[in-house]
Amino acid sequence: MAFVRHSSSLKLLLLFSAFLSLSPRNSLLEAAPQVPCYFVFGDSLSDNGNNNNLIALAKANYLPYGIDFPEGPTGRFTNGPNIIDYIAQLLGFDRYIQNFTAALANQDFTRGVNYASGAAGIRDETGIQQGDRISLNNQLLRHSSIVAKIRAIQGTQAADSLLNKCIYTVGMGNNDYINNYFMPAFYSTSRLYTPQQYAVVLANQYSNQLKDLHDLGARKVAILGPGLIGCAPQEVSTFGATNGSTCNEQLNSEVALFNNQLRPLVQSLNNQFPDSNFTLIDIFSISSSTSLAQLNLTAPCCETNPTTGTCKPNGAVCPDRKAYGFFDGYHPTSILCQGLASRSYMRVLPTDADPYDIRQLAMQ
Repeated sequence: MAFVRHSSSLKLLLLFSAFLSLSPRNSLLEAAPQVPCYFVFGDSLSDNGNNNNLIALAKANYLPYGIDFPEGPTGRFTNGPNIIDYIAQLLGFDRYIQNFTAALANQDFTRGVNYASGAAGIRDETGIQQGDRISLNNQLLRHSSIVAKIRAIQGTQAADSLLNKCIYTVGMGNNDYINNYFMPAFYSTSRLYTPQQYAVVLANQYSNQLKDLHDLGARKVAILGPGLIGCAPQEVSTFGATNGSTCNEQLNSEVALFNNQLRPLVQSLNNQFPDSNFTLIDIFSISSSTSLAQLNLTAPCCETNPTTGTCKPNGAVCPDRKAYGFFDGYHPTSILCQGLASRSYMRVLPTDADPYDIRQLAMQ
């Protein structure tokens, strides 16, 4: 999934230097976590191994994925830590949040669980051509089972008090375009809905799912908006670039219609649930205002499968991962993940996060 608009003119090199100066595993982790737990819902940008045991094309548990990760290939769709890993570090956690299977096996779910699944979407049918995946509805069902376990262990009152203090990030919608609306050969959505109608239908379903998350005790929820899908090397290869850009701006304009639904969605949820704080991390806006001139943003770092855009198993990989923005045809390199996480945690522009960045959300 794409993040950075290649033709942007704003320079954020000082920000880039600032987040590179932060130690990923040491200086951030000396203090206690800012919240007691962190629960993650999302797609391949957040997946840390939930798809490993599924019959699915959307997997990343093989080299060169994880080539720069201490544990090697784990199911993360990048070369090292992903965006969620960096957010967890910035929140002060001394260990990465475990995926659902590992959390169950280790009985380590009171500090949070990562439910994210590659190819998953807001809509249940999204990604079906990729095989098995865990849709947002099914991620919520898994979370419901974890909530029940925590309540059984701690009692309802103590468990709910804990859950109310946690951070929740929900990053969905990318695949509802990449692996749904933009694939008319597999899906009927682009024939049933105009781009504007689809954005509204998608946002309405998303709103209901976020209300379900609230019912399960979530009170501090950051919604990670979609990225610039039309700038992903795989999408540019498939659909072509437009109007002299290195991106496909038609795809970006259609995704923008959904992204534009998210601010009023957040406002509505905050009005409906005054006991809660929902916020939008506007990845689309962050990406549009980011220019990292030293990164190659037009080619993937790894040798990719021309059909799926994922890395070929044991295929060639660029020697300097810090010089590339995309690891495969869709997913950012770890260095770019770190920058996006940094700006999600502490906004640089008011448009980055509304009404709070993740740091502020943790303090609510």
